[in-house]
Amino acid sequence: MTAPATDRMPVLYLSHGAPPLADDALWTRQLARWSAALPRPRAILIVSAHWESAPLTIGATHTVPLVYDFWGFPEHYYRVTYPAPGAPELAARVRALTGAPGTPVHEDPTRGLDHGAYVPLKEMYPDADIPVLQISMPTLEPQRLLALGRRLAPLREEGVLIVGSGFFTHNLSGFSWGSAPQDAPGWSKEFDAWGEEALRAGDIDALLDFEHASPSGRIAHPRTEHFAPLFVTLGAGEDQLTGQRTVIDGFWGGLAKRSIQVG
Repeated sequence: MTAPATDRMPVLYLSHGAPPLADDALWTRQLARWSAALPRPRAILIVSAHWESAPLTIGATHTVPLVYDFWGFPEHYYRVTYPAPGAPELAARVRALTGAPGTPVHEDPTRGLDHGAYVPLKEMYPDADIPVLQISMPTLEPQRLLALGRRLAPLREEGVLIVGSGFFTHNLSGFSWGSAPQDAPGWSKEFDAWGEEALRAGDIDALLDFEHASPSGRIAHPRTEHFAPLFVTLGAGEDQLTGQRTVIDGFWGGLAKRSIQVG
């Protein structure tokens, strides 16, 4: 049974997978178990690797069609729906927390949830009965995303589940469909092990400088958009980082699917 809502929600970073995640029995089971162990959110605020837009932009506050931001998959993946309720009150709070003179907040009322949002949420909250709001990543700069997470942190006291959705390693040139976890490339294993240790130690400085401080950082993330949502998570959970824990680990197609919970 899902736990009842509490006054303070944890904050998550998850590796979201491509649309075929729905066909992976282990991963879908892990996501479902994770959500069942969480307090039930009053709303979900998600930051996905697949929406970069500056300044910070708020997606649709009412239910609109999903964004099928992928190509070349079988037709049934384009028929998936996730009609979660909109979250206009949460949108107003995001504007209040993040907007300031010289720091505008934009809105895109037609922008639905992309696959970095709906693919994992469909496994975690399949009834689509929790209001969901997606916001853009206005930058890939780790320090600025950490600061964004800090500004969003008060939402945790209001029953909002903040989710950063990316992939712990993400170099598609090394992706191998159907490969066994033990066959993951060395660079993916190295970066994952380094990241696990840095998270366990709460070493924010090393994580912020991951491209230089980690082994294989630039190979694991030739472009950094899938690691970047982690910094929103770390900022929102900054005062509890010593209690963060990995909930899902292992590899999918050679990519590290490490996913963490803070709080």
